This record gives sequence, C-alpha cells and structure tokens, in this order.
Amino acid sequence: MEHSDLTEKIIGAAIAVHKALGPGLLESVYEECMSVEMMLNGIPFERQKYLPIAYRGVQVAATYRMDFLVDGKVVVDLKAIERLLPVHDAQLLTYLRLTGCRVGLLINFNVAILIDGIKRLVNGFPDSVPPCLRGAV
Repeated sequence: MEHSDLTEKIIGAAIAVHKALGPGLLESVYEECMSVEMMLNGIPFERQKYLPIAYRGVQVAATYRMDFLVDGKVVVDLKAIERLLPVHDAQLLTYLRLTGCRVGLLINFNVAILIDGIKRLVNGFPDSVPPCLRGAV
C-alpha cells in the first residue's frame, strides 16, 4: 500500500473515532479505539511498538515506545492535548529517524474538528535503519 493510501485510511479511522467520541477523553481511550477501528478496516498495525536504543554500541535501558507503526511504513503518534507544540513534531521526527520510516502522522483528538488536529510529517533522512536499531525493528 502506498503512503498516501495508507495515511488516508489511518485518517479515516481517526475521523470515525473522533465522530463517535468527540474531544475531551484520555489519549489511552483514543488509542484503544483506534486499534479497534484499524483492525475492523483491515489496516495492519503494531501498537506500543518499542524502539530500543543503543549508545556507542551498547544497548541502554532507555527505550522509546510509539503509539502505532502502521504496515511497517507509517508512524502514528496520538495526542489528547490543548494544542500541538514543536516538541511533538520533534518527537515524531525522532521516531521516523529511529525506524527509518518516511511518513508520520501526529493526531490530536482534543479538537472540535479533527482535521485541525492532524499533522503529516515526512522524514528527510535516508531510508536505512540506523546501526543501533538493525534487527530491532
């Protein structure tokens, strides 16, 4: 599936969840409902995907956990906050860099109209997975 088709399906799932629930709930509720919606729509995903981190060739205890990795191509980071900040963009770009994925979606459910809470970010880094993650993703 192409990135644009995949992101369209993910956004459609998010819109369905937002229409049913509206704003004002915890991020964990939206994440659970997104899982159900994507499963019902046949969208392949991994939830709470761990990203181990290596520093100078040594695996460290710190890890990142992404909300969703969809079809091994698109990172989806959910929020339920007043507004998206540059730090949220930076976090998603870090996930993209660490996974080698090219496209990510930042979805904030705490808005009246969901389209106002969606950002699509593109990774400008090479497609290869960094050496610290080879075999980990």
